Amino acid sequence: MSGEPNTDGLLELLGEELVRQILAATSREPLSVKELSEQCDVARSTIYRRVEDMVAADLLVERTRLETDGSHHSVYAANVDRLTVDIDDGSISVSVAVREGASQRFSNIWKGIRET
Repeated sequence: MSGEPNTDGLLELLGEELVRQILAATSREPLSVKELSEQCDVARSTIYRRVEDMVAADLLVERTRLETDGSHHSVYAANVDRLTVDIDDGSISVSVAVREGASQRFSNIWKGIRET
């Protein structure tokens, strides 16, 4: 994640059953909004809103799926390896260990090159 995670925002987001369903489903394979809508039995508009929030929180990553007919569309994959909630000395913090795929590693390398 970029910077420190927003503990309250993450806990609120993860408190939603739909968010947990999306994370579980996308941990198996990248899925489109349509596929998530069907699996979760929820309207696509609701899935779009949740997916947007989850991408912003680095819980999901957006990818492009190319079809055999040449068309393409967005799919979403879980970007979380581990979530840790620490309660210590009167405070609560959440740390998120995100997955870093090849494309993300390349993006990070490229970003580092451009910044130097």
